[in-house]
Amino acid sequence: MNEFIERLRANLDTWGELTEIVLNAISLVFIVYGVIATIITSIKIRGRFSSKHPLHTFFRMTFGGWLVVALEFQLAADLVGTIVSPTSGHLIELGAIALIRTFLNYFLGKELKKSVKYRVMKMKKRRKD
Repeated sequence: MNEFIERLRANLDTWGELTEIVLNAISLVFIVYGVIATIITSIKIRGRFSSKHPLHTFFRMTFGGWLVVALEFQLAADLVGTIVSPTSGHLIELGAIALIRTFLNYFLGKELKKSVKYRVMKMKKRRKD
């Protein structure tokens, strides 16, 4: 019975590590794709609408959404990694990372909502004119 449990534990560790790698890879894909898509979108938007805002403003607002998704996948990967090898150091590290990413997600989400409200107001104003 102990041998079965040890094999099961080894398999779970392997699958956990694989899951962690896959989640980190998905996060990386979102970041890379987000950067490329955001550059293209920002240039197109900038070309269509002349604005007082610099190009990096469009970039930040568009890329922010991609970054929020990537951070969620990274947090999931860290959670799986801690489940696989739950040492005190890993738990403290997970807590710190979760806290930092939660704050990043919160403030980034808040900024994105403000940006959307601003865009909606601007579009309504254009329609009235």
